[in-house]
Amino acid sequence: MRHLSAFLGLLLCAACVGSEDTPSNVKDLRVLAMRLDPPEMLFETCSTDPAVFADTLVRRVRLTALIPDPAGEGRELDYTLWACASQDDDTCGGDRVELARGITRGGELVVNLFPGPGASRLGDGTFLAQRILEEDLYNGLGGVRMPLVLWVRGGDEQVYAQKLMVYGCRFFPEMKPNVQPAVPGLLLEGEPWVAGVPRELSGPGPFKVEPPDFSELEEVYVVPSFELKPIQLQEAWELAWHATLGSFSRNQTGGADFGGGKARHQVEWRPPRDAQAQEVRFWVVARDGRGGMSWVERTVKYTP
Repeated sequence: MRHLSAFLGLLLCAACVGSEDTPSNVKDLRVLAMRLDPPEMLFETCSTDPAVFADTLVRRVRLTALIPDPAGEGRELDYTLWACASQDDDTCGGDRVELARGITRGGELVVNLFPGPGASRLGDGTFLAQRILEEDLYNGLGGVRMPLVLWVRGGDEQVYAQKLMVYGCRFFPEMKPNVQPAVPGLLLEGEPWVAGVPRELSGPGPFKVEPPDFSELEEVYVVPSFELKPIQLQEAWELAWHATLGSFSRNQTGGADFGGGKARHQVEWRPPRDAQAQEVRFWVVARDGRGGMSWVERTVKYTP
């Protein structure tokens, strides 16, 4: 189903992940994640007439991008954010509207968009959302996804990352707007790992990391089928694991298999054999498969 691909993240740069690297090891400029608040715009009326949903298109949207730059030493980063007409245009080189540009630094970039991306118009005055809808093979069934592409440059490094802004309509009364997924915490070696309080770790590892059980937070939601009947589904969050040192036993956990079973969210972090004493930063990014996303950050003080 198309709704299961509500998020598409990609990194395109010369200094992102080489053949000798692991995706979880963050040692250069990255865009690890982009979150939109709200994660979904739900129209009360289903229509292809832009005049009907114009009020929803202009609603304020906040974009937050997680941009680690561990080797940048606090350098300035140039960024530009576009809304794009095509999901296949990874660098947004075709029909696009510039939403924001500026200078930031490694960490979290917050961009408040008002009016929202949906109000963007192309040079001929057409709503960008209308152009996307016209080219959609399913004519909006299951939602319309507007690509937002963020470009970030620091020195000779540059990154492109794409996030899909989800617009839906209440096809059935029981349909509700998506709620952002939020991991309720992390456990390190079975003990609570508190945000903002570095944990002490020593030795070769591996060290077990996992979240508390959050299955009750995974939403039940309704989507229309091709026969225009309601289908009830349940989220199966995926977690992506990242750190500035070492590697994880699995870079990604969770999701659902073809039988509907859910994978466990438990990994082991192992520092490299030649690691020196240092502070290590960790990020765990949660995706609900519907466009919702959030992350948690933790720190350890590691000694061999």
